Amino acid sequence: MQNFETFLLENLPTSKSIHPTYEKALQQMLIAGGKRFRPALLLGVVSAYNSLMLDGARHAAYAVELLHTYSLIHDDLPSMDDSPLRRGEPTLHVLYDEVTAILAGDALNTYSFEVLSQAPFSDYTRVKLIQELAKNGGLNGMVLGQAIDCYFENKPLNVADIKILHTNKTAKLIAASLKMGAIIVGREELGEKLYDFGIKLGLLFQIQDDILDVTQSSEEAGKLTNNDEDKNSFVTILGLDVAMSEANTLADELSNELNSFDDNLQNELSPLLTKYINRHKN
Repeated sequence: MQNFETFLLENLPTSKSIHPTYEKALQQMLIAGGKRFRPALLLGVVSAYNSLMLDGARHAAYAVELLHTYSLIHDDLPSMDDSPLRRGEPTLHVLYDEVTAILAGDALNTYSFEVLSQAPFSDYTRVKLIQELAKNGGLNGMVLGQAIDCYFENKPLNVADIKILHTNKTAKLIAASLKMGAIIVGREELGEKLYDFGIKLGLLFQIQDDILDVTQSSEEAGKLTNNDEDKNSFVTILGLDVAMSEANTLADELSNELNSFDDNLQNELSPLLTKYINRHKN
């Protein structure tokens, strides 16, 4: 992932203009870092089957990270979660102002597709990747999840509906990252299997985030914690013990599925996924 980090820093979005802070705002949350979990999944699949394609695949991984970063910037806005901290840094609306944060998020969203459109793949592959990222990050994916999350604040949902919320808000982009890796190496049938695996992984990731929200400090998490009391989080609705039980069940299922993958895929994904599958237990 060090090569990806170098690629990201060498390809930060630029915009030279009379605006004194716009370009810096575009770059701020990307430079701040983060887990880079979604790019790592995409690159892990590519590395498993054709490491010669990794240089090109970094464009797609970067596009995913751009879209994910835009979502975090908007998620932190005063009209949404109103969070002052992200990736250990002040959020953009705190550093600058709300208008700058909104527009920086808009720009990173659209720039993600510009990056994908210029990636060194065949036209067919580029279109498939753009379609996958748009479908899972857009109106019937992550944005739908955000809409449900915000609309039902202070309106408790049942467990089935909470899973629908977080399947869209969190899981679909994680699942798309795995599937996009498979598309790049020409293994679209495997991509469907990885997508289903990614949906479960994304749900586990969200349950873990909800657990960590009540068990970690803001300094440990790099973002504001104990901020979900009015939200339909798994811990808020189920309680910590039941949420832990749900996480353990999903973690066991995912570990078994991971062990069913071929050796190449296991070797690439196991070091990353074993760490994340069990992070709620630490």
